[in-house]
Amino acid sequence: MQEFLAKWMPPNAAAHGPSLDAMNAIVHWMMAILFVGWMAYFLLVLFKFSSKRHPKAVYAGTKSHFSMYVEVGIAVIEVILLIGFAFPAWASWVEPHEPGENPLVVRVIAQQFTWNVHYPGPDGVFGSTSIELIDEASNPIGLDRSDAMAVDDIVTINQLHLPVDRPVTILLSSKDVIHSFGVPVMRVKQDVIPGMEIPMYFTPVKTNDGERWEIACAQLCGLSHYSMRGYLTVETEAEFEAWLAEKAPAPVEPAESAAQEAGEAADDEAASDAEAEDHSGH
Repeated sequence: MQEFLAKWMPPNAAAHGPSLDAMNAIVHWMMAILFVGWMAYFLLVLFKFSSKRHPKAVYAGTKSHFSMYVEVGIAVIEVILLIGFAFPAWASWVEPHEPGENPLVVRVIAQQFTWNVHYPGPDGVFGSTSIELIDEASNPIGLDRSDAMAVDDIVTINQLHLPVDRPVTILLSSKDVIHSFGVPVMRVKQDVIPGMEIPMYFTPVKTNDGERWEIACAQLCGLSHYSMRGYLTVETEAEFEAWLAEKAPAPVEPAESAAQEAGEAADDEAASDAEAEDHSGH
């Protein structure tokens, strides 16, 4: 069943994907068994209680409790699926990565109709943001570049790059309405709710090798909801670091060097004024 379903599903590129796909296959097996069972019961009832066999209606109905036993059995199986499979799987997927695993932490800020991606830079610390600094054209997340921690931060639009075989923590938030961050190849989907920062944990185990992996908004979020799509690129660690270096903001001149240059400029100006006074005296 799992191999059959794989033909109709996006490729899996996440460490937790096989267990999720296996649970999906189990659920489909149960659905198939239920479908065959209920259809057999339906045909049996049509035959057993047809008008030819019972030309006179019996309004008291059947006295058998078979259908009740079947319904109770189905309910028990559903409880087993929920408690025995779904809850443990969900608990493992929402478990934070250990610091020793060196997880990559990325912020994704949703808005109508864009995914803003915020990387902390080499220092590993996110710079501060402010709503007063938001400029939709040049600074969509309101990053405060005057903050020392924000100097090396990287912000992209609709482009999420991740290294393969490294745990990833995505911190989801929204600037306006409810969105839903869905990446089918990573087997993840999470509602993004204004006023909350919701973490998501997974580990990419496969590079896309030129394939176009889409980040979709799975929640109707406005008139242009259909256009809210981003793209995920999973690459080797070396390729990821090279991409970060390419996207890194231009280095900011150190304050000390700037002060020194300002002092030199002031000395030059003073010398020029003195020279001008000498000429005027002559």
